Amino acid sequence: MRPSNIWRLGIKELRSLWRDRMMMILILWAFTGSVYVAATGIPETLNRAPIAIVDEDGSPLSERIINAFYPPYFTTPALITQRDVDPAMDQGLYTFVIDIPPNFQRDLLARREPEIQLNVDATRMAQAFSGNAYVQQIVTAEMNGFIWRTGRTEPPPIDLAVRSRFNPNLTSLWFGSVMQIINHVTLLSIILTGAALIREREHGTIEHLLVMPVTPFEIMAAKIWSMGVVVITATGLSLLFIVQGAMGVPIEGSVVLFLLGAAAHLFATTSMGILLGTVARSMPQFGLLVILTILPLELLSGGSTPRESMPQLVQDIMLAAPTTHFVKLAQGILYRGAGLTVIWPQLIAILAIGSLFFAFALFQFRRAISSMI
Repeated sequence: MRPSNIWRLGIKELRSLWRDRMMMILILWAFTGSVYVAATGIPETLNRAPIAIVDEDGSPLSERIINAFYPPYFTTPALITQRDVDPAMDQGLYTFVIDIPPNFQRDLLARREPEIQLNVDATRMAQAFSGNAYVQQIVTAEMNGFIWRTGRTEPPPIDLAVRSRFNPNLTSLWFGSVMQIINHVTLLSIILTGAALIREREHGTIEHLLVMPVTPFEIMAAKIWSMGVVVITATGLSLLFIVQGAMGVPIEGSVVLFLLGAAAHLFATTSMGILLGTVARSMPQFGLLVILTILPLELLSGGSTPRESMPQLVQDIMLAAPTTHFVKLAQGILYRGAGLTVIWPQLIAILAIGSLFFAFALFQFRRAISSMI
């Protein structure tokens, strides 16, 4: 192995990538527009959900409940009649319709436990799921406040003080933007290395490399370091200018430490890209293999849902995936400000898994080259 060969071959890969305009556009979009759209396009919190209220009581309590719903969680409530509920729900005009029955305030003060009807358009899954809890909390809070002010009950002696760590305002933007970058580190590293290998085969330049005094290890190492540098650079710039700059998301930990962990992760994922590139015979085949690979890596790694909520078998299997440890490492650094003393087990696990992937990919790459000779 000669480092000079690895260096020169890596420079060749960078020049080849620079001439591939579509791939450059993909990288640019993935770490700029895609991060912004994913973080802001589909908010996890309720946002301007349409709501209507049928007030059959006309009491101060019902008026208080009506005034409790306001933007940005809900639109200004529309006051409708009982006979308008079904037509409005059929037309999809409102996600929530609250029906306050007659004599509601009187029955509540008399401790008769009256009921309020909440109609939910469950076809709007995101709003229906989160908004249902919002509506119940708002109505319950207004009822308790009204009863307390009328002197019918004593205030509770103990109150629950909630303190949200690491994201005090529960802003989904903080989570979505960082997780999108974490996912793109995995996706782009696999695509760039695999596409670089297939591009060599389709353009016929792989035969040129075979007659040169270079080894398969040098060819593979050059593709890994060059594509890894591209992804690391794009990741750092995206964190600086898009996440922190454009969206104002605070980064608690060391960005340098995160990039170090990302470099270790790239060692594993770029090796996976080489492996897929040796298996696939064309770019369409490679694209299909990437889809089958990237979906479980991103969905089951703990980035979308906590690993503890998954079946135990899935948790055990995904320990062999580098993304599982990288997501935990990245979230620890960027969200909670963890240092090396906290994330070193994940870092060692990523390096160990990466070494295994690299060895297996090198074995397959040598076999693929031998079949061409």
